[in-house]
Formats: sequence, C-alpha cells, structure tokens
Amino acid sequence: MPDIKALTVSEVNEYMQSLIDGKPGITNIYVNGEISNYKVYPPGHHYFTLKDDKTTLKCVMFRGKAYSGLKFRPANGMKVTAFGSVNVFPRDGAYQLYVSIMLPDGLGNLDIALQQLKARLEAEGLFDMRYKKPIPKYPMKIGVITSGSGAAVHDIIRVLRKRWPIAKILLLPVRVQGAEAPPEIVGAIRYANKYNVAEVLIVGRGGGSVEDLWAFNDENVARAIFESRIPVISAVGHDPDKPVSDYVADVRAATPSNGAEICAPDCYEISDILGSMGIRMTKAMERKIDALRHNLKVAREKRVLQDPKNYVEDRRIRLEGFEARLNGATMTVIHKGRTTFAANAGKLDALSPLKVLSRGYAIVRDNTGRVVRSSQDVKSGDDVKIRFKSDEIECVVK
Repeated sequence: MPDIKALTVSEVNEYMQSLIDGKPGITNIYVNGEISNYKVYPPGHHYFTLKDDKTTLKCVMFRGKAYSGLKFRPANGMKVTAFGSVNVFPRDGAYQLYVSIMLPDGLGNLDIALQQLKARLEAEGLFDMRYKKPIPKYPMKIGVITSGSGAAVHDIIRVLRKRWPIAKILLLPVRVQGAEAPPEIVGAIRYANKYNVAEVLIVGRGGGSVEDLWAFNDENVARAIFESRIPVISAVGHDPDKPVSDYVADVRAATPSNGAEICAPDCYEISDILGSMGIRMTKAMERKIDALRHNLKVAREKRVLQDPKNYVEDRRIRLEGFEARLNGATMTVIHKGRTTFAANAGKLDALSPLKVLSRGYAIVRDNTGRVVRSSQDVKSGDDVKIRFKSDEIECVVK
C-alpha cells in the first residue's frame, strides 16, 4: 500500500474554519428567519436555529453579546433579524452564525443602521470606559452646543445660572436636526477644542422622534465627541432616548437640564459647605489659642521666669546632688577595692614559700640556684645552699 499523507479530523475542521473566517458575504451580515429550538444554557449563552420554508441555520449568541445586543425576549416561532458572522466550530465540524445583535423582524432601516453603527463603534473601542474623561468639579468656562432657539438651550442656561452663576457660558449655536446638523455639530466641537474655549462641553437637544434625534446617531458626530480633548456631556432628548452620542460621550445626561446639573456644582451647597468649614476652622483656631494661652500661663508661673537667680539655684542644687552621689559611688568603689585587696593578700600569704619555711622546712639549691628536689640532682663534692626562714648556710655534699 503506497504511503498516504492523511489529515486528522481536527486539521480538516481547522482548515475549513480558515477558509470561511472573515470571507466577504458571510461576515457582518443580516439574516432573517424564524426562531426554533431556542435554549439558554446556565452560563448565559443562547443557542437556537433560524429557519425559513426551505432550510435551517444553526446560531449561537454568547452571553456578552446577548447582554449588549439583545433588547427583547426571543421565543420559538418569532421572526427576527440577526446580525453576525458565519464561521466553523472546529470541535463539531459544523458552521453556524455567531450572532452579536438580534432584533424583532419588522424594524425600520434606521434601527438596523443604528444597531450596525453601534456594533462597529463598540468593536473599535469608542464606548470603552477607559477613554472616559472626568468632568471638572468647578468649571469656570462651559460650552453649550445646541440650537440657539430651542427650549433646551434656555433650560441649560437657566440651570447653569441658578447653580453656578460665576461660570462663563459660551453658546455655540448649531442646527440639531436635518442633513446640515451633523457637520455643524462636528464643526462646533472641533472649534471648541482648537481654541480651547471651554473646560467642559454640553452637546444635546430636546426630545423628539428617532428621525429628529438622528443627527446624534451620526458617525462623524460620534467620532468628533470621542476625539474631543474637552470632556463632553451628551444631553439628548429624554431619559428613554439613547443615541450613539450617549455611548461615546464622557458622561450621559437624561435630559438637557440634567446635563447642566451634572456639569455645574450647586453654589448654595458649596456655600453651606464653606460656611460649615469656616465654623470648624474658627473653633479649631480658638482651641489652638486656648492651648497656647495655657502653655503661656504655665511657663509664666515657673520659678526660673519669676527670678533668673532661681535657674542658677536650681542648677546648683542639682549639681550638689550629683556631687554627693558621685562621692558616695567613689567611696563604695574604694571600699570594695580594699576588701578585695585584703582577701587576695591573705591568699598570697597562705601560698608564700616563707610561710612553709616558718614551719621548719628548708629549701636546698645548687651552685646555679636551681632547687634540688632529689639526691640524684647532686653528687659528692657539690656545693649547695640551704635556705631557712631567716637565713641560709653553705654546705658540701658527701
């Protein structure tokens, strides 16, 4: 049998995955169909099948995508439009649609386009919280980008003047609906950044239909907000309205008035805080002054401040005390030394050779002065000296 290069099942499935992955026509597509075999597993992943009158397509929507891209409760038999990409699941060797957004069938083209734009901008990271800039606590220059004649601008200015009247408000009037609105909004944002006219920008308008708010779903507006060095508050419509600008902005406000409240601190609250801080500071200073007065009183009553001679007298008394203790310690050391000396002298006297001689013993030395310890150390005729307690004699050995 000739040698055959055989592929493993995994290699085949991985190869098929590489052929399908990212191919035009099956990436970022919309698919219409009816849901069947719908099931949500404990981890939160959604598995189902889309079918029409001829065939079926397996689909999966993972938990993270379902959290952000699923705004209704799917059910078997429901017709939907799913947005995603087709790919191969290598373990099973089957292709399926990986869904990122799913909408009930029948929504208009504007909604589909909006969901598509949100998905693209989110994938690029424009909604990421790490890019959100903090709003300054006490802005002195506030830029407002909205219609110069709408109710929103009056609400914003009214709230700002009431809450934070010391700030300078710069109105950059733009159209907020229609084909001309997006480029004007983009131009106003870029103008504010180029000339640094404000510390924070409020971009928004009052409520309206989806079509009325569409300027704030424009991709160029979203990118201008994202690229702004100045923090941006998106204050569009009413609370249920959430255009793309809300996702891209540094802070989302429920209404234009709420945007002004977020932007500006309440001067009355700050006044109360400053008043409370002033009271606490005054009390702290009073406590400090009372403590210093007490210390001064204690110092004034000290003897050394009443008469300078008292300082010398106190030091003299302390010196006499030191002298008495030093003398006592010296006498103790001398007495101890004498006692030790007497004891050591007694021990030396007891061990002295003269003490032994006084008891009748004698020491014999040869003519070199060496002690004779045995008769073997001398011979007949040698001269020796015998030492007694008080004197010595010279002898000859026989």
